[in-house]
Amino acid sequence: MLKMAGMTVTATAFAAAETALSIPVLDAHIHLFDPLRPGGVLWPEETDAVLYKPALPQRYMHEAARLGVVGAIAVECSPLGSDNQWLLNLAAHHPEMVGVVGNLDPCAENFRADLERLHGDPLFLGFRYGNLWGRDLAADLSKPGFMDGLKALAEAGLTLESANPDPRLIGALRRVADAVPTLRVVVDHLPHAVVPAERAARDAWWADLQALAATPRVFIKLSEIPLRDHGKLVTARSAYQPALDALWAVFGEDKVIFGSDWPNSDHVASYAETFAIVQSYMATKTTAAREKYYWRNSLAAYRWRPRTALQPAN
Repeated sequence: MLKMAGMTVTATAFAAAETALSIPVLDAHIHLFDPLRPGGVLWPEETDAVLYKPALPQRYMHEAARLGVVGAIAVECSPLGSDNQWLLNLAAHHPEMVGVVGNLDPCAENFRADLERLHGDPLFLGFRYGNLWGRDLAADLSKPGFMDGLKALAEAGLTLESANPDPRLIGALRRVADAVPTLRVVVDHLPHAVVPAERAARDAWWADLQALAATPRVFIKLSEIPLRDHGKLVTARSAYQPALDALWAVFGEDKVIFGSDWPNSDHVASYAETFAIVQSYMATKTTAAREKYYWRNSLAAYRWRPRTALQPAN
């Protein structure tokens, strides 16, 4: 993890946990799955006592709506290409879901046909690629047709999302941003990434992040933030602020996006606890910056469309 300073445990961050924000919140990173459906799921595993139960829109909104969340983007958590359609079908019946980030491989034989078919659904916002399902973006960029696939994604007006960043992936995303400047890119879970300890590698890490930040179409998610220390959830703002401030200083208020990583985040904290930590940090920002973080920047990054009267349009 991106190490946080001052790991003291207090209840300060939770003072407003049960209070909905006056600003509408769009959660740009949740996962939906149903282990009880025919055929089951590949993730989570049955041995995962925390996650192995249906994670569906009704359950999510039961936890999130009281905190001011008006909608969410479902990010695919299955390596099966067929699950793109399962997720889109699920989202179609739940207007609180404003879109889906799917799973495609630009080197797959049927990539262009799948991209065209999925793009026909306005809920399809793009796909994720990175350190997930045995993939390696840094290596795969050199495969025949891969970069052409990313160019096709850009031409469709869709978004590339990374998965589980580390220095190698960040370097690869910098290459993507340079090679396909019209492609919108979202870097997920950046606070969770491990910053290299060795000075030269650490300098290269920050140089790559700064280069990405200078690209107008690159955004980052301040997600996977909560930490535990000696089995207890860390709630003090001071424990999180240095690392979050460092990322905020590089990318600025026009590039940061809220994502909870629900229900995967339940391994560390409940939704209310996760939100309280975020809310405590964002309380230090201006109203305009909070609006950008909670929904405006995700709108710019994904071009989602509101589906309910509570979801903002501009």
